[in-house]
Amino acid sequence: MKLLLSLLFFINLYAQTLDGIAIMVKDEPITLYDITNAMQEHKIPQEQAVEMLERKKLEAIEIKERHLSASKQEVFEDIQRMAEQNKMSVIELYQAIQSSQGLSEKKLKEKIKEKILNQKLYNAIAFSHLEQPNDEEINEYYQLHKNEFIKPSSFTVLIYQSADKNRLQEKIDNPMFYSPEVKSEERTFETTKMNPRLAELLEHTQLNNFTQVLPAPNGGFMSFYIKEKGVSGTPDIESIRPQISNALMGQKRETILKDYFDRQRLNADIKVIRLPKN
Repeated sequence: MKLLLSLLFFINLYAQTLDGIAIMVKDEPITLYDITNAMQEHKIPQEQAVEMLERKKLEAIEIKERHLSASKQEVFEDIQRMAEQNKMSVIELYQAIQSSQGLSEKKLKEKIKEKILNQKLYNAIAFSHLEQPNDEEINEYYQLHKNEFIKPSSFTVLIYQSADKNRLQEKIDNPMFYSPEVKSEERTFETTKMNPRLAELLEHTQLNNFTQVLPAPNGGFMSFYIKEKGVSGTPDIESIRPQISNALMGQKRETILKDYFDRQRLNADIKVIRLPKN
């Protein structure tokens, strides 16, 4: 009995330490676990994790103080737009997100709501300060970042499909695996004529590798094995002017927001109680 009580005591002590408060931001706590988890998840040092978590707390407090909200309808409309962009139904999108990212429908909605609230906050803070980039800024960005806009002209792939997700996963884990339940066909796609989301997925998948498992349009599951990527030249500046403008606007917005929340951090009531030991 004494041994059991001692064990329970140490377990409880460990739990308290793990979940113990590390920092208070305007009476909102950041725990030791929050910091350790952020360091591991984002692979960043403790100082950077603390800065990121403090900013998130300040953002949440600002959203509350400004009485910003996101309705269920707004969340659903955002999800619907995502589905349409990917040429899927909403149900297919839920399945794809669950398969590729392990997010349930509830978790996805929570993340979408958080995104909408942050967007409203960012617009409230930064919108009045943002100016459209001029031609000189666009030309300079183009010269410095040309390589970022070079896309493969085509993708030659093997498309593997199966009604059984486990069988398809076995094929991905072991390319020598054979099952009559897994069908395959070779296809070549021209980048300009394919779904932009699929093109982005194939672009970021290395040669001789499989993509993640995806819902197949005709039911079941599919994965793309990348055999070859066609090389394309540097795009003309006029063809990517909107992309450059969006990138520059994003940079300007983040600079404004960083300056704003840096000032908030300096002026906010932030108390550091203790930090995780390295």
